[in-house]
Amino acid sequence: MIALETVITWLSDLVWGPPMLVLLVGTGIFLTIRLRLLQFWQLPYALKLAFSRKQDRTSQGDVTHFQALTTALAATIGTGNIAGVATAVAAGGPGAVFWMWVTAIVGMATKYAEAVLAIKYRVQNDRGEMSGGPMYYIERGLGWKWLAVLFAIFGAVACFGIGTSVQSNSVADALQSALSVPTWVTGVVLAVFTALVIIGGIKVIGRVTAFFVPIMALLYLIGGLVVILLHVDKLPAALALIFADAFTGEAVAGGALGTVIRYGVARGVFSNEAGLGSAPIAAAAAKTDHPCRQGLVSMTGTFLDTIVVCSVTGLVLVMSGLYADGDLSGASLTSASFNALLPGFGSWVVTIGLILFAYSTVLGWSYYGEKCFEYLFGTRRILWYRWAVVAAVFVGTIVKLDLVWSIADVFNGLMAVPNLIALLALSGVVVAETRAFQERLRKERQTSPPGAGVTG
Repeated sequence: MIALETVITWLSDLVWGPPMLVLLVGTGIFLTIRLRLLQFWQLPYALKLAFSRKQDRTSQGDVTHFQALTTALAATIGTGNIAGVATAVAAGGPGAVFWMWVTAIVGMATKYAEAVLAIKYRVQNDRGEMSGGPMYYIERGLGWKWLAVLFAIFGAVACFGIGTSVQSNSVADALQSALSVPTWVTGVVLAVFTALVIIGGIKVIGRVTAFFVPIMALLYLIGGLVVILLHVDKLPAALALIFADAFTGEAVAGGALGTVIRYGVARGVFSNEAGLGSAPIAAAAAKTDHPCRQGLVSMTGTFLDTIVVCSVTGLVLVMSGLYADGDLSGASLTSASFNALLPGFGSWVVTIGLILFAYSTVLGWSYYGEKCFEYLFGTRRILWYRWAVVAAVFVGTIVKLDLVWSIADVFNGLMAVPNLIALLALSGVVVAETRAFQERLRKERQTSPPGAGVTG
């Protein structure tokens, strides 16, 4: 067992090591250049699309643009936004926050490309539902069935670790620490609430996340902004430290600039999942008349997750200064930082946020794992997989299966390899679709009456 744990740890370090991080960020930079900095000049229109109340009722798809976005955000806005940012700042210093931002900016191009390919190569299953994601654009775009199967295996397994049991364990620990709630009680309640949503499939998940995710994110953002505004005098110094430390690494022992960049990039990727291939699975379910329209909507997910939510956590951490003590890390550091700036209430902002974020991740990842399972075994056994996810949620609250989680973490990282290969190989397809869409938008603007705007 010890030997097995050693091997798994070695694999995890290899999979999530510098080569993978360079490949993930490098792909984002490559796509950013090929798409002519699309995420900068198209972000306002993308946000307008994402939050538009107009619904496309004529195009194929299972959920609206917004529901597809919130399903993906449900999975990405998770413990990484609380614990992951704290780990980055504690190990890499305040400058890690800057490199999280950089990772998010180039990651927006990656998310855009993933969604464009997901819509272009999606299929309709025998239940009339849309199925898409890396496994489909690898098979149908590249013709490499074996690589698509590998991605689906990685995704189906990873769901039981990072997507379910790890999240439910975080909720159980938080409630036990804050309110002395027995872990098995949390397990039963969480499993029931999970079953009520995911057994109904993507349409129920989409409706629930469209309601739940905005409220969840707003509660955390409001709590964080209250903390920041109450100590706004510390904000300029915190921002100055983030930018200065990003290029010096002086806040880290020994002034290791490489450490600052590594932890900032690693936690940024962990938070927004750009390049891992998970989010395009949700994007493929959207009702849309063009792949690029959903691509722009999906792109906003990285912006909202890392540039907005993670920034609030990062600023509070740097403003509190507790990261320098070295005694705390992860969610406990975030909780202590909030509480130091807002005594008596700050820790509750983090506790409630952690519970809601973790539950939302279960909902989003259950769909990712399900579609990977469907690709491998068809739709007839989907219900088995959904109940297996519910069981994993309960087990995660009462048993700490470190080895199982480590294995799932490895599979989570391995998802990126086939996906990045496909993104690089099919980048020409993304560019061609983007040019055609921009030409379409130009014609729509020319023909639309003044004040009518572009259809979304």
